[in-house]
Amino acid sequence: MRKLWLVTSIVVTLCLSGCGYNHFQSGDEQIKSSWSEVLNQYQRRADLIPNLVNTVKGFAAQEKDVLLGVTNARAKVGSLQATPELVNNPEAFAKFQAAQGELSGALSRLLVVTENYPQLKSDANFRDLQAQLEGTENRITVARNRYIKAVQEYNVTVRSFPSNLTAMMFGYKAKPNFAVENEKELAKPPTVDFGAAQGSSK
Repeated sequence: MRKLWLVTSIVVTLCLSGCGYNHFQSGDEQIKSSWSEVLNQYQRRADLIPNLVNTVKGFAAQEKDVLLGVTNARAKVGSLQATPELVNNPEAFAKFQAAQGELSGALSRLLVVTENYPQLKSDANFRDLQAQLEGTENRITVARNRYIKAVQEYNVTVRSFPSNLTAMMFGYKAKPNFAVENEKELAKPPTVDFGAAQGSSK
């Protein structure tokens, strides 16, 4: 009996390995790791915003609509529960992506407005925050691209034969991904023309 159980276990293990079970496990772990890094970089950006808004406010308080837009967009992002399980919920994932997109747009509008304030652009604190924000945007792009690749590979396994049989057996489903159409736009970090700032401050 024990020998039969051992043989059965070996056969089942080999079948699962051949049908992608192990690949699902490693793929799922890769997605979780990539998603965690995406969240870390988005949080890093959110943490920079209060200081950025306050700095801009010190030189351009009259731009209250733009400043309020950034603050509200950050609050909307903060109200979402960005848990690891979010990657399994297409609706929640779409809301998260939309909120982050709104925040990116609000930040871009804010930085466009700063072009009208040479003193702000030459302020050391603002320049430091801008450099940190630009670096964070670059890291967000890298993290998102890693997540996109991990999900694409996982989803191919879910839909391909014979691993799709394993997916159906164990309940593995395709995971939502960042929309391709806005990748190029989101990959552009907000920038400030420091050369113009130096020229204006002379």
